[in-house]
Amino acid sequence: MNDAQQSSTDETTDQPGRRAGRWLPRLPWRRTAGERPASGAAPDPGPVGLDKPADGPWPAVRDGLREFGIALTTPAAAGRAPLAQAHKGWVRATPYVVVFAFVAALLPTTVTVLIQDYGMNGGMAGGLAVAQTLPLLLALTRPLHAWWVIFPADVIGGLALYAGKHVDGRSWPWTPMIIVGYVLLMVLLGLRESRRTLIAIFLVTAAAGVFFEQLSQTYSDGSWVLMLVLAGVTLVVTYALRLRGEAQAKLAEQETISEAERAQRTLLEERARIARELHDIVAHHMSVITVQADTAKYRLPGLSPEVEKEFGEIAAAARESLTEMRRLLKVLRNEEAQAERTPQPGLNRLHQLVEATRRAGVQVAMTPAEAHLQELVTGVPPAVDLSAYRIVQEALSNVIRHAPGAVAHVELDVHQRELLLSIVNGPAQKPRSALETSGTGHGLVGMRERVRLTGGSLEAGPAAGGGFRVEARIPLHEQDGEGEPPAENTSRPAQDTPQSEQDTRQSEQDT
Repeated sequence: MNDAQQSSTDETTDQPGRRAGRWLPRLPWRRTAGERPASGAAPDPGPVGLDKPADGPWPAVRDGLREFGIALTTPAAAGRAPLAQAHKGWVRATPYVVVFAFVAALLPTTVTVLIQDYGMNGGMAGGLAVAQTLPLLLALTRPLHAWWVIFPADVIGGLALYAGKHVDGRSWPWTPMIIVGYVLLMVLLGLRESRRTLIAIFLVTAAAGVFFEQLSQTYSDGSWVLMLVLAGVTLVVTYALRLRGEAQAKLAEQETISEAERAQRTLLEERARIARELHDIVAHHMSVITVQADTAKYRLPGLSPEVEKEFGEIAAAARESLTEMRRLLKVLRNEEAQAERTPQPGLNRLHQLVEATRRAGVQVAMTPAEAHLQELVTGVPPAVDLSAYRIVQEALSNVIRHAPGAVAHVELDVHQRELLLSIVNGPAQKPRSALETSGTGHGLVGMRERVRLTGGSLEAGPAAGGGFRVEARIPLHEQDGEGEPPAENTSRPAQDTPQSEQDTRQSEQDT
């Protein structure tokens, strides 16, 4: 192995030790198992400096200074100005207007004060004023870069005033204009830079103040203490506000994600519930087909072998379809939920649902009358029959929850091969509890999915004069399943809540 390979091997082997050595003292006995000498052998001195005690505190001081320098020279990624994410344009423009106004007022004031009060020549006063104020515009997006211009200019200005011997009885080392501009710079730094950078800036500011205090205690009036206190308080407050804003933004983002997930989960649960209900309808028809096909050769004597074979294939296909549908239902079913054992309701039980709602304290008027209803719903497809009943049930449940004391009107009609539903309620006549006003809008999910399933349309939203309305149009002809059903025109009401299985069963029991 040549020297280069040996050196590479030593560096690779020692790399973990080097990393740990930044924080742990380098002690003579800190060796790996492979580095320990054999019994009776002379101890291996090892690489120079690896196992020797550190030469005092200087390595730690050197590392600290290096970290300090990194903090002062590593700005946060340049980004947008404060309030850049606001929706209104005037809010986004506010930071630019404020900083520009500060610069426009501070620049001429600084020049005038340096010339008239401190006796500085015009050229130097103008140069210092520009260096101390104009970078504030840069600080909107790159505050650390601006600090590297403004702070040295402030220090140079203090030294120039000291050298000119024109500070008797005046603020020194920091003039009032320097303090105002520096505090504004601290605001922009606190809203953007990291904590270690802010600490480093505060320490540098303190060191500069102590330096000027030691330079001339005769001229110093304690303005460095005032600026140090104002800078520290400003950094702490703005940094805390930034952390609070970031936490609120993350919380809002998580709430948005959680709300979307809850809506998606509710949608899937509602679809699974609809699938279970449709299973009862489809399974009945498939069972009838199977029985009729299997018994055809006994009920219809004299069938040819080809016809009997055809009926047998029909029965087998029906049984296979029923089996596959049950397998699909197992995928959609929530295993923790208990399946309903009662028959599925329909529009022929609509008056019983209305009576149960009246017993809950809601005045409900229904059109048509019960005698005419049975005639009207005759021949309605089972899927439409069940979907229409569930829509009315959910709408009346919302009236009970969110509009106590209101009058509700339920209208049902068949026009041009369409089933028309309208549930309208007036404003609440009694005060609502906190529970009744905590709706999430998930109840409309079930209505939308049922209407989409049958190829109809749904409109839901506030009614004229207060209250709420739900209107549905469901075609009575069979859907061929091709293409997308018509889009619903729905508005998300504040009064709607999800309809739970328990509420459904309670309504069934009330009847």
